[in-house]
Amino acid sequence: MSTVNRSPTNGNLSLPAAMAFAAISLPLSALSLSVGVQLPPYFASQLGVSLAVVGGAFGIVRLLDIWLDPIIGLGMDRTRSRFGRYRVWMMAGAPLLIVAVYMLYNAPKGAPQVYLIVWLLAMYLGLSIMSLSHSAWAAVLAKSYEQRSRIFGVLTAVGVIGSLSALAIPILMGSGAHKALNPIQAVGWFVIAMIPISLLVTLVRTPETINRDEGEHFRLADYAKLFSRGNVIRILAADLLVTLGPGWMAALYMFFFTNSRGFTQTGASLLLMVYIVAGFVGAPLTAALANRISKHRALILTTTLYSLGLIALLFLPKGNFTYFVPAMAIEGAFAAGFGVMTRAITADIGDELRLEGGREQIGLLYALTGATSKLAGAFSIFLTFNVLALVGYDAKVGAQNTPQQILGLELAYIVGPIVFVMLAGACFIGYKLDATRHAEIRRQLDERDSHTDVVYEEAAVLEGLTGEPGGHSSVDRS
Repeated sequence: MSTVNRSPTNGNLSLPAAMAFAAISLPLSALSLSVGVQLPPYFASQLGVSLAVVGGAFGIVRLLDIWLDPIIGLGMDRTRSRFGRYRVWMMAGAPLLIVAVYMLYNAPKGAPQVYLIVWLLAMYLGLSIMSLSHSAWAAVLAKSYEQRSRIFGVLTAVGVIGSLSALAIPILMGSGAHKALNPIQAVGWFVIAMIPISLLVTLVRTPETINRDEGEHFRLADYAKLFSRGNVIRILAADLLVTLGPGWMAALYMFFFTNSRGFTQTGASLLLMVYIVAGFVGAPLTAALANRISKHRALILTTTLYSLGLIALLFLPKGNFTYFVPAMAIEGAFAAGFGVMTRAITADIGDELRLEGGREQIGLLYALTGATSKLAGAFSIFLTFNVLALVGYDAKVGAQNTPQQILGLELAYIVGPIVFVMLAGACFIGYKLDATRHAEIRRQLDERDSHTDVVYEEAAVLEGLTGEPGGHSSVDRS
């Protein structure tokens, strides 16, 4: 352990260092996509578990999982060790996640609901621990307003590669000679193999600083005050809405593109891959835009353009890839930027809270935004399917819907996401925490931290992230 007296820094990050830090996003994103898209059908179709059992297990676990995130966030904010704060949580979450993934992707045929609930809960717990600690660590690592956008853009871009890996593995397995291994199980083994490899890259290549709170006494009332802060309410509401919009669209995606836009299931799936791939470009481009016009304005602009793009889908020639591929690429690029902005804005608000309250609360902030995202995911299917029932749409295979029912489907697909994402952008009308205000906050925080023994850093750093080529850091070894 070494004690560091650090002068104010702009928190510049080299791209290789940011990529190394983002490495763990690859398996975590691959797992998130696979659990949401591939695992439920795998349980039902290949393991013979009834739809009611599968749906019940996922529903119960998600309701429990939402309440775990704030507890994890509270624990992270109060953690201090010679190895760091978020580093130790990531190391603790990895073994739990690996074991849970193994048990789920190698579940026995006809697995009972209790089995699914136990291991799904363990999986989501491990995933939450690693994801929350990674986001909070990123907020501490990148201190400046501009670098916040950049690092979360890199995290999102690497996550896109992970999501594509989960989609590509079953396709490659289906066309290759390795028929003995189930394609979905292959995704599980990929995640299991990549977690320790990518985690090692992240841990070895990245330093961690710990800011000691001014007060040593922990009070729950301090955290309850978060909900009285205007900027906290803004980001929680925006994160809920900006997640619910694309989630609503995803729930109706296949119905819309097959029954309204005239694509086959395969064609619709290919367009979905285009949508996801576009995030690899959209995330860093949105980050660059945010550094030009500010993050909250970038969110307002991208939500508006995303909404206009959804409307345009209704006027494109049905079944025509020439028109739909660029349209879906643009929509996917905008959607990827939503998460970049909300996560970067959360980090800025965390600095504001620490300056005013003297306590580190970034872990809890990310836990709360994580909980709102999960809440949005849980409600998206419930809301959309009830809307479809209300407009009389028949989702059964081979059903013949009337033009009025198809129109109801189209309006549901377009109007719902537009309402939610536009409201998300509207949450930041009048928002004051721009680059100038944040620079002043960082100046005061760095000045305060530099006069007290408040920062701990691991000595073994292969590449510094403190703003100078070569990564030199001011470490006084004790």
